[in-house]
Amino acid sequence: MLYNSIEIIMNELDIYLYGVPIVLSLIAAEVIYSSINNLGYYKLKDSLAGFGLLFGNVSVSLLTKSSIFFFSLFLYQYKLVTINELVPTWLVWSLTFVLIDFVYYWYHRCSHRIRFLWAVHMNHHSSEEMNFTVALRQAWFSPLTKVPFFAVMPLIGFDPIITAIAGAVSTLYGLLTHTKWVNKLGILEYIFITPSHHRVHHGSNEVYIDKNYGNLLIIWDKLFGTYAAEQEEVRYGIRENVNTFNPLKITFMFWHSMYIDFKKSKGIKSKLLSFFGTPEWKPKS
Repeated sequence: MLYNSIEIIMNELDIYLYGVPIVLSLIAAEVIYSSINNLGYYKLKDSLAGFGLLFGNVSVSLLTKSSIFFFSLFLYQYKLVTINELVPTWLVWSLTFVLIDFVYYWYHRCSHRIRFLWAVHMNHHSSEEMNFTVALRQAWFSPLTKVPFFAVMPLIGFDPIITAIAGAVSTLYGLLTHTKWVNKLGILEYIFITPSHHRVHHGSNEVYIDKNYGNLLIIWDKLFGTYAAEQEEVRYGIRENVNTFNPLKITFMFWHSMYIDFKKSKGIKSKLLSFFGTPEWKPKS
């Protein structure tokens, strides 16, 4: 199958080549701003842990990206419709961004409520800080766990190439919401995920836990009852903080806990719940 669009639009790699210098510049600017104003936004070991987790995510992504993309192309052969043929190009792109965010909302929500998905996602919430390097704490195995959720897009009829490029842009946008530097943004708070919304998502305050799952749009959280506005001061991290800056320990910490719970579990149901239950589930003693 030929895609003429690939010759005239920026590919996914180009997006990251432009985006990475921007992100690094923002990190440098935030460090300088924090230092000048003695705000203590950054801790060296915490930031290094972020880069370590990013390295693992990028490594897995590089090893699996081509296979995942060709899987999307394979599914696209069985699409219900061809979106590109039904609506103008500008609307194709708009719908792609909206559907990516909708699917991501449910993937993200499941990642907080299903144990084995939380084991993958937990490292993104493992920092007790909030700055641009926290965004680098990307889950090592998220490129794989996203596949079943995003497989719906080529099956519906969304072009895998456009989806990949829009996904890269959406990912970079998500990186920009990890900061205490930016206050509330007025009317934009009603439409988009802003730094204020995402600070709530990273909070361990009871009122903030499992809130604001969206990446680009806040409408899904308001529609499905998972929205919370930033009101009380945010305590960052998780209920039981990891207390380590070792990327390997952070990545496999909850997997180890699940294994222990599996060994303690009695009966098939309990053993299944050790992997598919909620993150807070524990086997009966």
